[in-house]
Amino acid sequence: MTLRLTLGVCAAAVLLAAQTRSLDIYWIDVEGGGATLIVSPTGQSLLVDAGNPGNGDRDAKRVFAVAQMAGLKKIGMLLTTHFHGDHVGGTPALARMIPIERYFDHGDSIETTPNAVELFSAYKGVAEGKRTTLKPGDRLPLAGVTVEVISANGVVLGKPLKGGGPNRFCEHAAQHDPDKTENQRSAGFVLTYGKFKFFDVGDLTWDKEMELACPVDKVGTVTLLQATHHGFVNDFSGAPPLYWALKPQVVVVNDGPRKGLHASAWDTIQKIPGLEAVWQSHLALATDKDHNTDEKRIANLEGTDQCQGNWLRASVTRDGKMTLTNGRNGYSETYRAR
Repeated sequence: MTLRLTLGVCAAAVLLAAQTRSLDIYWIDVEGGGATLIVSPTGQSLLVDAGNPGNGDRDAKRVFAVAQMAGLKKIGMLLTTHFHGDHVGGTPALARMIPIERYFDHGDSIETTPNAVELFSAYKGVAEGKRTTLKPGDRLPLAGVTVEVISANGVVLGKPLKGGGPNRFCEHAAQHDPDKTENQRSAGFVLTYGKFKFFDVGDLTWDKEMELACPVDKVGTVTLLQATHHGFVNDFSGAPPLYWALKPQVVVVNDGPRKGLHASAWDTIQKIPGLEAVWQSHLALATDKDHNTDEKRIANLEGTDQCQGNWLRASVTRDGKMTLTNGRNGYSETYRAR
């Protein structure tokens, strides 16, 4: 066999592997923080946030364990949605455990408390020289999928993505005063893989959600939605015109035992047209059974002190078949992207 033929066979094998491997999305339990690991069909990785600091590097260790389970030797890209401790705090410890090649964020932190300054300084210490500042309209270089930035640094998309348009849910919708914290600056994106679309905007706040939704829906419909702000914490997020227009088939809530997914958030989610299922990182202990999903779709049932840190995973094929799996009990359900 000639060298040229050998190289051609190898290239074909790599292409075939990329075509047959699924897109995998892991929600890593960081006790009400953010840590979502995406592994593309080509094997490239994008980690969205790295959880909390402290607690013996608990969150960084959990992220590292899932990365190992996914077969990763490095994190190709880390996107930090914003610089609150439950999203960026685990980054320095994680960078000591596994190489992180590139860092993406919305630009420098706007908060000036001593804790905020310390968190941002620690982040810069590991990201220096490898940072890229994002703006709406940018695309992340994750091979095999399309990742479009729709919010960053307090700015959202100016023009709708394909599928956006007039939004009938805007009439008489409630408005909230502009948020002035890092939450409002959250970098968010829509990931597209064939028929499948995934929406994640970190802790983006109500005022910016309304800009995405009204008077024109700038996103269109999606298949899978990560509930903003851990399940609309204290109604700072969760503007109904956005979520009802997105019409996700499945919602994943990265809540904590007593953080996020209050009754009002559950009610908003349940009114999403065409909703098929809700999955949760944690049983919401501050509410009742009627405001939680079926326990078989909940990764962790205990309070933080007893929590084992079980994960959730979505595995997606190019034809739009999506299988959600609970790391606690192995329970799975499969959905088809519309």
